[in-house]
Amino acid sequence: MTTPRPDLVERSRPFLPDDAEIRQVFICQSAPNFGYFVITYLTGLTIGLIKYRCVAVTSDNIYVLESSKMPGGSRPQSLVGTMPRHTRLGPVSGRWTTITLLGERHWVHKRFYPSIREADREAGFSYSEQN
Repeated sequence: MTTPRPDLVERSRPFLPDDAEIRQVFICQSAPNFGYFVITYLTGLTIGLIKYRCVAVTSDNIYVLESSKMPGGSRPQSLVGTMPRHTRLGPVSGRWTTITLLGERHWVHKRFYPSIREADREAGFSYSEQN
């Protein structure tokens, strides 16, 4: 089992129901296309067009939280929406992968793949050994 990052759990907790137990949590970003991330990395010019999200997965729901741009989405600020817990988040592969949250494409870095895989396993989805 993957242990969720304690800092993300603590910062996400105020936006969830009091009795919600965060099982997994991860950060992702949304932009019109991946090129915006490259431009932001090199120049910072497109940072205003990128949305940062923190995603908290409980046994009942998936909570999508709006996050601050600095420091990289790790400080949730408001609840954007919820998704049913039986929603599959993966599969994930490569250095960055895309997932769909609330009908919008988001990019997730590979350091969060264990959290996504564990969330999918807990929801009843399986992964092959290659994933």
